[in-house]
Amino acid sequence: MGMERQDKEFECFMEENVSAPMDDERLQRLTEEISLKFFSRPFLHRATFNPRLRTTGGRYLLASGNIEINKKYFDAHGMSELIGIIKHELCHYHLHQTGKGFRHKDKDFKRLIEKVGAPRYCTPLPGQGAAGKPEKIHLYRCSRCGALYRRKRRINTEKFVCGRCLGKLVACRA
Repeated sequence: MGMERQDKEFECFMEENVSAPMDDERLQRLTEEISLKFFSRPFLHRATFNPRLRTTGGRYLLASGNIEINKKYFDAHGMSELIGIIKHELCHYHLHQTGKGFRHKDKDFKRLIEKVGAPRYCTPLPGQGAAGKPEKIHLYRCSRCGALYRRKRRINTEKFVCGRCLGKLVACRA
Protein backbone atom coordinates (compact mmCIF):
# COMPACT_ATOMS: atom_id res chain seq x y z
CA MET A 1 0.00 0.00 0.00
CA GLY A 2 1.46 3.39 -1.00
CA MET A 3 2.17 6.11 1.53
CA GLU A 4 -0.29 8.53 -0.17
CA ARG A 5 -3.12 6.05 0.22
CA GLN A 6 -2.22 5.42 3.86
CA ASP A 7 -2.23 9.17 4.52
CA LYS A 8 -5.68 9.61 2.90
CA GLU A 9 -7.16 6.69 4.86
CA PHE A 10 -5.68 8.08 8.04
CA GLU A 11 -7.09 11.57 7.32
CA CYS A 12 -10.55 10.00 6.98
CA PHE A 13 -10.06 8.28 10.36
CA MET A 14 -9.00 11.59 11.91
CA GLU A 15 -11.96 13.54 10.48
CA GLU A 16 -14.36 11.06 12.09
CA ASN A 17 -12.69 11.44 15.51
CA VAL A 18 -11.92 15.18 15.71
CA SER A 19 -14.86 16.12 17.94
CA ALA A 20 -14.29 13.45 20.62
CA PRO A 21 -12.40 14.57 23.77
CA MET A 22 -8.83 13.28 24.07
CA ASP A 23 -8.39 10.82 26.93
CA ASP A 24 -6.34 7.67 27.56
CA GLU A 25 -8.88 5.44 25.81
CA ARG A 26 -8.91 7.57 22.66
CA LEU A 27 -5.11 7.85 22.77
CA GLN A 28 -4.89 4.05 22.91
CA ARG A 29 -7.16 3.66 19.85
CA LEU A 30 -5.27 6.38 17.98
CA THR A 31 -1.91 4.73 18.74
CA GLU A 32 -3.18 1.32 17.60
CA GLU A 33 -4.54 2.87 14.39
CA ILE A 34 -1.28 4.74 13.63
CA SER A 35 0.69 1.57 14.30
CA LEU A 36 -1.36 -0.41 11.79
CA LYS A 37 -1.45 2.34 9.14
CA PHE A 38 2.19 3.41 9.17
CA PHE A 39 4.05 0.38 10.53
CA SER A 40 1.75 -2.48 9.39
CA ARG A 41 2.18 -4.00 12.85
CA PRO A 42 -0.15 -4.04 15.86
CA PHE A 43 0.59 -2.08 19.02
CA LEU A 44 0.06 -4.62 21.80
CA HIS A 45 0.82 -2.52 24.88
CA ARG A 46 -0.67 0.57 26.58
CA ALA A 47 -0.46 4.21 25.52
CA THR A 48 -1.38 6.73 28.21
CA PHE A 49 -1.06 10.40 29.05
CA ASN A 50 1.45 11.07 31.83
CA PRO A 51 0.89 14.46 33.52
CA ARG A 52 4.32 14.26 35.19
CA LEU A 53 6.17 14.62 31.87
CA ARG A 54 7.49 18.18 31.57
CA THR A 55 10.21 18.57 28.95
CA THR A 56 9.54 15.68 26.58
CA GLY A 57 6.70 14.95 24.17
CA GLY A 58 6.58 11.27 25.04
CA ARG A 59 8.60 8.25 26.05
CA TYR A 60 8.76 4.55 25.28
CA LEU A 61 9.25 2.44 28.41
CA LEU A 62 11.65 -0.41 27.66
CA ALA A 63 10.72 -2.56 30.66
CA SER A 64 6.95 -2.61 30.10
CA GLY A 65 6.69 -1.76 26.39
CA ASN A 66 4.18 1.00 27.16
CA ILE A 67 4.20 4.51 25.73
CA GLU A 68 3.60 7.67 27.77
CA ILE A 69 2.60 10.94 26.10
CA ASN A 70 2.74 14.51 27.43
CA LYS A 71 -0.80 15.91 27.02
CA LYS A 72 0.49 19.51 27.18
CA TYR A 73 1.82 19.10 23.63
CA PHE A 74 -1.63 18.08 22.38
CA ASP A 75 -3.24 21.02 24.20
CA ALA A 76 -0.67 23.50 22.83
CA HIS A 77 -0.08 22.23 19.27
CA GLY A 78 -3.06 20.03 18.42
CA MET A 79 -3.61 16.69 16.76
CA SER A 80 -0.82 16.88 14.16
CA GLU A 81 1.85 17.29 16.86
CA LEU A 82 0.32 14.43 18.87
CA ILE A 83 0.40 12.15 15.82
CA GLY A 84 4.06 13.04 15.23
CA ILE A 85 4.95 12.21 18.84
CA ILE A 86 3.06 8.90 18.65
CA LYS A 87 4.86 7.98 15.39
CA HIS A 88 8.21 8.81 17.00
CA GLU A 89 7.51 6.65 20.06
CA LEU A 90 6.16 3.83 17.87
CA CYS A 91 9.49 3.85 15.99
CA HIS A 92 11.23 3.12 19.31
CA TYR A 93 8.57 0.53 20.15
CA HIS A 94 8.61 -1.49 16.92
CA LEU A 95 12.41 -1.44 16.56
CA HIS A 96 12.86 -2.62 20.16
CA GLN A 97 10.22 -5.33 19.76
CA THR A 98 11.98 -6.64 16.63
CA GLY A 99 15.46 -6.50 18.20
CA LYS A 100 16.82 -3.69 16.02
CA GLY A 101 18.54 -0.43 16.98
CA PHE A 102 15.89 1.69 18.70
CA ARG A 103 18.05 4.54 20.04
CA HIS A 104 18.13 7.99 18.45
CA LYS A 105 21.69 7.45 17.19
CA ASP A 106 21.00 4.09 15.48
CA LYS A 107 20.73 3.85 11.69
CA ASP A 108 17.62 1.64 11.92
CA PHE A 109 15.87 4.33 13.96
CA LYS A 110 16.86 7.14 11.61
CA ARG A 111 15.69 5.16 8.56
CA LEU A 112 12.34 4.25 10.10
CA ILE A 113 11.66 7.81 11.25
CA GLU A 114 12.31 9.02 7.70
CA LYS A 115 10.12 6.28 6.21
CA VAL A 116 7.03 6.98 8.35
CA GLY A 117 7.48 10.76 8.44
CA ALA A 118 7.92 11.00 12.21
CA PRO A 119 9.64 14.08 13.65
CA ARG A 120 13.05 13.68 15.25
CA TYR A 121 12.18 16.29 17.91
CA CYS A 122 8.86 17.76 19.01
CA THR A 123 7.96 21.43 18.79
CA PRO A 124 8.82 23.29 22.03
CA LEU A 125 5.92 24.31 24.23
CA PRO A 126 5.08 28.03 24.12
CA GLY A 127 7.03 30.11 26.62
CA GLN A 128 9.69 27.47 27.11
CA GLY A 129 13.28 27.47 25.97
CA ALA A 130 15.30 24.55 24.68
CA ALA A 131 15.71 23.12 28.20
CA GLY A 132 11.96 23.13 28.78
CA LYS A 133 12.07 25.92 31.34
CA PRO A 134 10.26 29.23 30.86
CA GLU A 135 12.57 31.79 29.29
CA LYS A 136 13.48 34.43 31.83
CA ILE A 137 14.62 37.82 30.55
CA HIS A 138 16.58 40.11 32.86
CA LEU A 139 16.32 43.85 32.19
CA TYR A 140 18.92 46.38 33.24
CA ARG A 141 18.86 50.16 32.77
CA CYS A 142 21.78 52.54 32.94
CA SER A 143 21.28 55.08 35.73
CA ARG A 144 23.15 57.76 33.78
CA CYS A 145 22.08 57.53 30.07
CA GLY A 146 18.99 55.29 30.39
CA ALA A 147 20.23 52.58 27.96
CA LEU A 148 18.24 49.35 28.28
CA TYR A 149 19.95 45.93 28.35
CA ARG A 150 18.06 42.64 27.91
CA ARG A 151 19.89 39.51 29.06
CA LYS A 152 19.05 35.83 29.48
CA ARG A 153 21.57 35.55 32.32
CA ARG A 154 21.89 37.78 35.35
CA ILE A 155 24.61 40.43 35.42
CA ASN A 156 26.67 41.33 38.48
CA THR A 157 25.81 45.04 38.63
CA GLU A 158 28.71 45.69 41.03
CA LYS A 159 31.18 44.43 38.43
CA PHE A 160 29.71 45.51 35.06
CA VAL A 161 28.83 49.01 33.84
CA CYS A 162 27.06 50.60 30.88
CA GLY A 163 28.90 50.16 27.57
CA ARG A 164 27.92 53.63 26.36
CA CYS A 165 28.72 55.94 29.26
CA LEU A 166 30.21 53.71 31.99
CA GLY A 167 27.21 54.47 34.22
CA LYS A 168 25.90 52.13 36.93
CA LEU A 169 23.45 49.40 35.83
CA VAL A 170 20.23 48.95 37.78
CA ALA A 171 18.03 45.83 37.55
CA CYS A 172 14.53 46.71 36.29
CA ARG A 173 12.80 43.32 36.68
CA ALA A 174 13.76 39.65 36.79
